[in-house]
Amino acid sequence: MSNDTETTPKANWGKIASDGIWGNNVVFAQLLALCPLLAVTGTATNGLGMGLATTAVMVASGLLIALIRNLVTPEVRIPIFVLVIAVLVTLVDLAMNAWLHDLHKILGLFIPLIVTNCAILGRAESFASRNPLGASAFDGLMMGLGFTFALVALGGVREIIGSGTLFANASLLLGQGMSFLEVTLIPDYRGFLLAILPPGGFIALGFMLAGKRLIDTRVAEARKRQDGGAQALAS
Repeated sequence: MSNDTETTPKANWGKIASDGIWGNNVVFAQLLALCPLLAVTGTATNGLGMGLATTAVMVASGLLIALIRNLVTPEVRIPIFVLVIAVLVTLVDLAMNAWLHDLHKILGLFIPLIVTNCAILGRAESFASRNPLGASAFDGLMMGLGFTFALVALGGVREIIGSGTLFANASLLLGQGMSFLEVTLIPDYRGFLLAILPPGGFIALGFMLAGKRLIDTRVAEARKRQDGGAQALAS
Protein backbone atom coordinates (compact mmCIF):
# COMPACT_ATOMS: atom_id res chain seq x y z
CA MET A 1 0.00 0.00 0.00
CA SER A 2 1.20 3.49 -0.80
CA ASN A 3 2.56 5.62 2.01
CA ASP A 4 0.81 8.66 0.51
CA THR A 5 -1.88 9.04 3.15
CA GLU A 6 -1.59 12.73 3.86
CA THR A 7 -4.64 14.96 3.64
CA THR A 8 -5.18 16.26 0.12
CA PRO A 9 -5.87 19.97 -0.35
CA LYS A 10 -9.40 21.15 -0.99
CA ALA A 11 -10.21 21.15 -4.70
CA ASN A 12 -10.36 24.49 -6.48
CA TRP A 13 -13.26 23.69 -8.79
CA GLY A 14 -13.07 26.95 -10.72
CA LYS A 15 -9.38 26.52 -11.49
CA ILE A 16 -9.87 22.89 -12.51
CA ALA A 17 -12.59 23.98 -14.94
CA SER A 18 -10.66 26.92 -16.40
CA ASP A 19 -7.49 24.87 -16.79
CA GLY A 20 -9.29 22.03 -18.53
CA ILE A 21 -11.28 24.17 -20.94
CA TRP A 22 -8.73 26.88 -21.71
CA GLY A 23 -5.64 27.53 -19.59
CA ASN A 24 -4.19 24.00 -19.73
CA ASN A 25 -6.17 22.76 -22.73
CA VAL A 26 -4.97 19.38 -24.00
CA VAL A 27 -4.51 20.72 -27.55
CA PHE A 28 -4.13 24.49 -27.40
CA ALA A 29 -1.82 24.59 -24.36
CA GLN A 30 -0.21 21.14 -24.03
CA LEU A 31 -0.12 20.30 -27.77
CA LEU A 32 -1.04 16.67 -27.06
CA ALA A 33 -3.23 14.23 -29.02
CA LEU A 34 -2.44 15.97 -32.31
CA CYS A 35 -2.60 12.73 -34.31
CA PRO A 36 -6.34 12.05 -33.76
CA LEU A 37 -7.01 15.79 -33.76
CA LEU A 38 -5.73 16.25 -37.31
CA ALA A 39 -6.92 12.87 -38.59
CA VAL A 40 -10.60 12.88 -37.60
CA THR A 41 -11.54 16.57 -37.74
CA GLY A 42 -12.59 16.70 -41.38
CA THR A 43 -16.03 17.52 -39.97
CA ALA A 44 -17.32 18.85 -36.66
CA THR A 45 -19.44 15.70 -36.27
CA ASN A 46 -16.41 13.43 -36.30
CA GLY A 47 -14.66 15.73 -33.82
CA LEU A 48 -17.67 15.67 -31.49
CA GLY A 49 -17.85 11.87 -31.54
CA MET A 50 -14.14 11.44 -30.87
CA GLY A 51 -14.20 14.10 -28.15
CA LEU A 52 -17.11 12.54 -26.27
CA ALA A 53 -15.50 9.09 -26.44
CA THR A 54 -12.26 10.49 -25.02
CA THR A 55 -14.16 12.44 -22.34
CA ALA A 56 -15.90 9.27 -21.18
CA VAL A 57 -12.53 7.53 -20.83
CA MET A 58 -11.00 10.48 -18.97
CA VAL A 59 -13.86 10.72 -16.46
CA ALA A 60 -13.96 6.97 -15.81
CA SER A 61 -10.17 6.65 -15.56
CA GLY A 62 -10.04 9.57 -13.13
CA LEU A 63 -12.64 7.90 -10.92
CA LEU A 64 -11.02 4.47 -10.95
CA ILE A 65 -7.47 5.69 -10.45
CA ALA A 66 -8.51 7.98 -7.59
CA LEU A 67 -10.30 4.98 -6.09
CA ILE A 68 -7.24 2.70 -6.16
CA ARG A 69 -4.55 5.34 -5.64
CA ASN A 70 -3.73 4.17 -2.12
CA LEU A 71 -3.68 0.50 -3.13
CA VAL A 72 -1.09 0.80 -5.91
CA THR A 73 2.60 0.91 -5.09
CA PRO A 74 4.69 3.58 -6.83
CA GLU A 75 6.81 0.98 -8.61
CA VAL A 76 3.90 -0.43 -10.65
CA ARG A 77 1.60 2.57 -10.87
CA ILE A 78 2.23 3.38 -14.56
CA PRO A 79 1.49 -0.16 -15.86
CA ILE A 80 -1.62 -0.29 -13.68
CA PHE A 81 -2.82 3.09 -14.96
CA VAL A 82 -2.25 2.03 -18.58
CA LEU A 83 -4.14 -1.21 -17.97
CA VAL A 84 -7.10 0.65 -16.45
CA ILE A 85 -7.19 3.08 -19.38
CA ALA A 86 -6.92 0.23 -21.91
CA VAL A 87 -9.88 -1.59 -20.33
CA LEU A 88 -12.00 1.57 -20.44
CA VAL A 89 -11.04 2.29 -24.06
CA THR A 90 -12.00 -1.27 -25.02
CA LEU A 91 -15.42 -0.81 -23.39
CA VAL A 92 -15.95 2.50 -25.22
CA ASP A 93 -14.82 0.92 -28.50
CA LEU A 94 -17.27 -1.97 -28.13
CA ALA A 95 -20.10 0.37 -27.11
CA MET A 96 -19.56 2.64 -30.12
CA ASN A 97 -19.38 -0.35 -32.45
CA ALA A 98 -22.71 -1.58 -31.07
CA TRP A 99 -24.69 1.67 -30.89
CA LEU A 100 -22.85 4.17 -33.14
CA HIS A 101 -21.59 1.82 -35.81
CA ASP A 102 -21.39 4.36 -38.66
CA LEU A 103 -19.34 6.76 -36.55
CA HIS A 104 -17.22 3.85 -35.34
CA LYS A 105 -16.37 2.95 -38.96
CA ILE A 106 -15.26 6.51 -39.71
CA LEU A 107 -13.14 6.98 -36.58
CA GLY A 108 -11.77 3.47 -37.00
CA LEU A 109 -8.33 2.84 -35.53
CA PHE A 110 -8.28 6.15 -33.64
CA ILE A 111 -10.74 4.88 -31.01
CA PRO A 112 -8.43 2.08 -29.75
CA LEU A 113 -5.54 4.54 -29.96
CA ILE A 114 -7.21 6.65 -27.26
CA VAL A 115 -5.26 4.45 -24.85
CA THR A 116 -2.01 6.03 -26.15
CA ASN A 117 -3.28 9.57 -25.58
CA CYS A 118 -0.62 11.11 -23.36
CA ALA A 119 -3.14 13.52 -21.87
CA ILE A 120 -5.13 10.70 -20.24
CA LEU A 121 -2.12 9.02 -18.68
CA GLY A 122 -0.69 12.40 -17.75
CA ARG A 123 -3.81 13.43 -15.83
CA ALA A 124 -3.95 10.00 -14.18
CA GLU A 125 -0.40 10.40 -12.92
CA SER A 126 -0.38 14.10 -12.07
CA PHE A 127 -3.92 14.58 -10.74
CA ALA A 128 -6.13 11.51 -10.25
CA SER A 129 -3.46 9.59 -8.32
CA ARG A 130 -3.11 12.50 -5.86
CA ASN A 131 -6.70 13.73 -5.42
CA PRO A 132 -10.05 12.36 -4.18
CA LEU A 133 -12.82 10.91 -6.34
CA GLY A 134 -14.90 14.02 -6.96
CA ALA A 135 -12.03 16.27 -7.96
CA SER A 136 -10.49 13.57 -10.16
CA ALA A 137 -13.73 12.92 -12.02
CA PHE A 138 -14.33 16.64 -12.47
CA ASP A 139 -10.79 17.14 -13.74
CA GLY A 140 -11.30 14.34 -16.25
CA LEU A 141 -14.59 15.89 -17.35
CA MET A 142 -13.11 19.36 -17.83
CA MET A 143 -10.01 18.07 -19.65
CA GLY A 144 -12.25 15.93 -21.84
CA LEU A 145 -14.57 18.83 -22.62
CA GLY A 146 -11.56 21.01 -23.42
CA PHE A 147 -10.31 18.36 -25.84
CA THR A 148 -13.81 18.05 -27.33
CA PHE A 149 -13.93 21.84 -27.74
CA ALA A 150 -10.66 21.76 -29.67
CA LEU A 151 -11.84 18.88 -31.88
CA VAL A 152 -15.20 20.48 -32.66
CA ALA A 153 -13.67 23.93 -33.22
CA LEU A 154 -11.05 22.65 -35.64
CA GLY A 155 -13.51 20.30 -37.33
CA GLY A 156 -16.04 23.10 -37.66
CA VAL A 157 -13.56 25.51 -39.23
CA ARG A 158 -12.35 22.89 -41.70
CA GLU A 159 -15.88 21.76 -42.56
CA ILE A 160 -17.21 25.28 -43.12
CA ILE A 161 -14.30 26.27 -45.35
CA GLY A 162 -14.10 22.90 -47.08
CA SER A 163 -17.78 22.04 -47.57
CA GLY A 164 -19.91 25.00 -46.49
CA THR A 165 -21.73 22.87 -43.90
CA LEU A 166 -21.61 22.33 -40.15
CA PHE A 167 -22.21 19.00 -38.36
CA ALA A 168 -23.00 17.27 -41.66
CA ASN A 169 -24.50 13.78 -41.26
CA ALA A 170 -24.86 14.21 -37.51
CA SER A 171 -28.17 12.31 -37.59
CA LEU A 172 -26.52 9.35 -39.35
CA LEU A 173 -23.40 9.21 -37.20
CA LEU A 174 -24.71 10.25 -33.78
CA GLY A 175 -28.38 9.28 -34.03
CA GLN A 176 -31.60 10.98 -35.15
CA GLY A 177 -31.67 13.04 -31.98
CA MET A 178 -28.69 15.04 -33.27
CA SER A 179 -30.31 16.04 -36.57
CA PHE A 180 -30.90 19.57 -35.23
CA LEU A 181 -27.14 20.18 -35.41
CA GLU A 182 -26.99 19.84 -39.20
CA VAL A 183 -26.62 23.23 -40.89
CA THR A 184 -25.87 24.23 -44.48
CA LEU A 185 -24.15 27.60 -44.20
CA ILE A 186 -23.23 28.14 -47.86
CA PRO A 187 -25.78 26.65 -50.30
CA ASP A 188 -24.42 25.38 -53.64
CA TYR A 189 -20.87 25.72 -52.34
CA ARG A 190 -18.31 23.96 -54.54
CA GLY A 191 -15.99 23.35 -51.63
CA PHE A 192 -12.31 23.94 -50.90
CA LEU A 193 -10.58 20.57 -50.82
CA LEU A 194 -7.41 21.74 -49.06
CA ALA A 195 -9.35 22.56 -45.88
CA ILE A 196 -10.47 18.97 -45.31
CA LEU A 197 -7.12 17.40 -46.22
CA PRO A 198 -4.28 16.99 -43.65
CA PRO A 199 -2.40 20.14 -44.81
CA GLY A 200 -5.55 22.16 -44.19
CA GLY A 201 -5.73 20.74 -40.68
CA PHE A 202 -2.17 21.87 -39.93
CA ILE A 203 -2.84 25.35 -41.32
CA ALA A 204 -6.11 25.79 -39.41
CA LEU A 205 -4.55 24.50 -36.17
CA GLY A 206 -1.67 26.96 -36.57
CA PHE A 207 -4.07 29.90 -36.85
CA MET A 208 -6.07 28.67 -33.85
CA LEU A 209 -2.93 28.31 -31.71
CA ALA A 210 -1.87 31.82 -32.71
CA GLY A 211 -5.35 33.10 -31.82
CA LYS A 212 -5.21 31.53 -28.35
CA ARG A 213 -1.76 32.98 -27.75
CA LEU A 214 -3.01 36.43 -28.81
CA ILE A 215 -6.07 36.22 -26.54
CA ASP A 216 -3.96 35.08 -23.57
CA THR A 217 -1.50 37.94 -24.15
CA ARG A 218 -4.28 40.53 -24.34
CA VAL A 219 -5.94 39.18 -21.19
CA ALA A 220 -2.62 39.19 -19.29
CA GLU A 221 -1.93 42.79 -20.36
CA ALA A 222 -5.43 43.89 -19.31
CA ARG A 223 -5.01 42.26 -15.90
CA LYS A 224 -1.61 43.88 -15.47
CA ARG A 225 -3.04 47.32 -16.24
CA GLN A 226 -5.94 46.68 -13.88
CA ASP A 227 -3.59 45.61 -11.07
CA GLY A 228 -1.39 48.62 -11.69
CA GLY A 229 -4.38 50.94 -11.52
CA ALA A 230 -5.57 49.35 -8.27
CA GLN A 231 -2.12 49.73 -6.69
CA ALA A 232 -1.96 53.38 -7.76
CA LEU A 233 -5.34 54.08 -6.15
CA ALA A 234 -4.32 52.25 -2.98
CA SER A 235 -1.16 54.34 -2.66
